[in-house]
Amino acid sequence: MRYLPHTDVEVQQMLERIGVSSMEDLFSGVPENCRLQKPLDLPAALSEAEVMAQLRSLAEKNSGISDWDAFLGGGAYNHFIPAVVDQLVSRSEFYTAYTPYQPEISQGTLQAIFEFQTMICQLTAMDVANASMYDGASACAEAVLLTIRAAKKRRKVLLSEALHPQYRETVATYCRYLDVDLVTVPFENGVTDLSALQSGLDDQVASVVVGYPNYFGQVEDLAAISEMTQNAGARVIAAVAEPLSLALFKAPGELGADVVVGEGQSFGIPVSYGGPGLGFFAVKKKDMRVLPGRLVGETVDQDGKRGFVLTLATREQHIRREKATSNICSNQGMCTLMVGIYLALHGKQGLRQLAEMNYAKAAYARDQIAGLEGYEIAFSGEVFNEFVVNCPEPVADIKARLEQQGILAGIALGRDYPTLKQGLLVCVTEQNSREQIDRLVSALAGGEL
Repeated sequence: MRYLPHTDVEVQQMLERIGVSSMEDLFSGVPENCRLQKPLDLPAALSEAEVMAQLRSLAEKNSGISDWDAFLGGGAYNHFIPAVVDQLVSRSEFYTAYTPYQPEISQGTLQAIFEFQTMICQLTAMDVANASMYDGASACAEAVLLTIRAAKKRRKVLLSEALHPQYRETVATYCRYLDVDLVTVPFENGVTDLSALQSGLDDQVASVVVGYPNYFGQVEDLAAISEMTQNAGARVIAAVAEPLSLALFKAPGELGADVVVGEGQSFGIPVSYGGPGLGFFAVKKKDMRVLPGRLVGETVDQDGKRGFVLTLATREQHIRREKATSNICSNQGMCTLMVGIYLALHGKQGLRQLAEMNYAKAAYARDQIAGLEGYEIAFSGEVFNEFVVNCPEPVADIKARLEQQGILAGIALGRDYPTLKQGLLVCVTEQNSREQIDRLVSALAGGEL
């Protein structure tokens, strides 16, 4: 809670100092018909103790994800966060850090970003990664813009229907007033329909965007998609909403992806009312000069000592204006640091073990649900930690019934995919115990806990 210390006398002194007589004079530039001509309809002022008590009562009406048996995924994943992550990001030199424009006083922040970029490159098998993308959806949209710029005269982008719906919506928002033709490629058995993709590829296509894994949790045949797309002279964008999968499955860069973007929330950022998130963005070396956001490079100072600087920065603040590749302003340094600490703490082997745990628990849940009468697994392909279940009764009814038993069963797919109105997207992470999974299965079967 902010504390506002100024008395009426002090406010009047400040107004006199800047040459106005009242607070209303500060709004003289706002047309009269746009101003509220009456006091705000607010209750009487309360003391600090009363305000805190009221806020506590409101907060107690909320429940955290740890209060439920939660099987929610769909782009935000409940993974365990070691205490050291919060401890280190709370240090004052990081907690108050803004954009590291002055390298001589920002070496810690710059090194943290550089190490984050390095680990993202290792995960994705790409050459260069940046920092300060807002989230996976906006990173995906920025990737589309990059491919449009690179393709020059090509103005068409093919979006897999199995790509996260919010990613597709964000891409559409970014491209709304641009001369870009967005075409949706349908899915078949939960993955991008390769024959439809092949039919849609022509000399106007700049890029193809697919999820890896996609919104249904299915692992796309990225190698085949990359081959046919690049044969048509276009680029492939792989959007990774659950990056922990990259510790188990082959990296997109190894499968031919030209651009890899995604959401870093899984790596040390808590699930919190949909945010904050952290987008990552990685490319091949040929595209590093048109990469949006921040890019930290390693160099040496005049004494030959290792140092870090912002490099190849093409943002509008760097006197690029209309030539800038993006208008990304806010520094996502704190979230970047959380992800960097999480990745460094687990290491390659630790991430692999965690990914295997997610994979095994999801496989157990999938098998158990498949054995229930009336339920079936919607798609047959490979998955990581989430999958789609076709339900024998309306999904909304099932979700409501399970919520009464303290279970968040998953995400109903009918709103975004009318043809999957019986579909329930279920996610299982290392946070879900076998007992929780068994309770989910029993509740789906109609049992009371």
